[in-house]
Amino acid sequence: MISDATRRGFLALPAASALLQAAPRTAELQQLIDTAADKGGGTVLIPPGRHVTGTLRLRSNVRLWLEPGAVLEGSRNLADYTVLPGPVRGYTDNYTDKSLIHAEDAENVSIEGRGAIDGQGAAFKGPYKVRPYMIRVIRCRNVAVGGITIRDSPMWVQHYLACDGVAIHGITVHSRVNHNNDGIDIDSCRRVRISDCDISSGDDAIVLKSTTLEPCRDIAVTNCTLSTACNAFKLGTESNGGFEDIVMSNCTIYDTRLSGIALEIVDGGVMDGVTITNVSMRNVGAPLFARLGDRARPSVPDGPKQPVGRLRNVTLSGIRARACGPVGCAFAGLPGHPLENISLSDIRLEFVGGGTEEDARRAIPEKRDGYPEFQMFGKLSAFGLFLRHARNLRLRDIELVTEKPDARPPVVAIDVEGLKAENAPPIVRVPA
Repeated sequence: MISDATRRGFLALPAASALLQAAPRTAELQQLIDTAADKGGGTVLIPPGRHVTGTLRLRSNVRLWLEPGAVLEGSRNLADYTVLPGPVRGYTDNYTDKSLIHAEDAENVSIEGRGAIDGQGAAFKGPYKVRPYMIRVIRCRNVAVGGITIRDSPMWVQHYLACDGVAIHGITVHSRVNHNNDGIDIDSCRRVRISDCDISSGDDAIVLKSTTLEPCRDIAVTNCTLSTACNAFKLGTESNGGFEDIVMSNCTIYDTRLSGIALEIVDGGVMDGVTITNVSMRNVGAPLFARLGDRARPSVPDGPKQPVGRLRNVTLSGIRARACGPVGCAFAGLPGHPLENISLSDIRLEFVGGGTEEDARRAIPEKRDGYPEFQMFGKLSAFGLFLRHARNLRLRDIELVTEKPDARPPVVAIDVEGLKAENAPPIVRVPA
């Protein structure tokens, strides 16, 4: 909180009259941001009330503070959003060149307080580039977003690209009014902390991407509550630069249509060093999904085809999930490109069941270049874990159950070398 004494000398947006609340206040707000930056830094206070604006450009050492009751409302007119493609080239160039709040090549920038940012996302119809992001931060250092509520984005809610040092703490995201409403996108960043956030999103809730050739590295996610029409916590789909040293812990996931946890390398890149612990899930399509594929999409148009990547050194433990869908969980590499060093321990998964003898005998397609989602192979031949093309895979203290009878075995392994199981369900090995 900012005390009245501390508030003196800060730059504050005047309250808007009822007649002005529907008109964009972009110039007023931008002038305050620029004045603070030109003085070496400061805080711009947004008072209670609704304040309509187009694109705002944050600058170094400036904090945007939303007072309780303040709503920064995105204009419904696309002409109020400045075209700012950004200095970093990657696949997201295809998605957008506009955002409500934009920062690039800045340091010590923050968006904080107890107010809200409302993107008026339902007003935007059409393809990617006519739907702005809410927050886009590119190649910035020491970024903080905390306390605020963000709702109803036209496109991705937040995109942090090629940043170093990002802290996102205690925010609420509710955005289900349009397509591609990802809650938080961390893209080719390093040293990122996401904690104590409540996210309900139409697309992936928290998703790590590497749409450039730089990896996401040193990322920690903890104490978050996630619900989504897609995947709750996902690494991928874009994976060009890979993912290194990623930790997720102490999170709850509920009412999620696709995967609770999805680990995906399909556009090259290496996933190495992922630890996920103490996660509780309810009503998810599949609790776990891991895929090493070969979509091979380049990070830039007309770039070289990406080679098959690697997915290795992953630890999943302390996971509980109930009311999971009937498909099952795939951990699937490719022939000659196995998942490596995967450890699953202290895991209990409850599936709806209902699989038939025909499902159990079904040949599961490879779909080498398919878009990675848990249902990409159809209903799996195991109701619990379908393991294919893997090396050094460890199962310990695993419990897999179904609500309804299921004719499929709990675990099927195909082309898996070095499989070790302790206190786990029986494993049916099928010749490759």
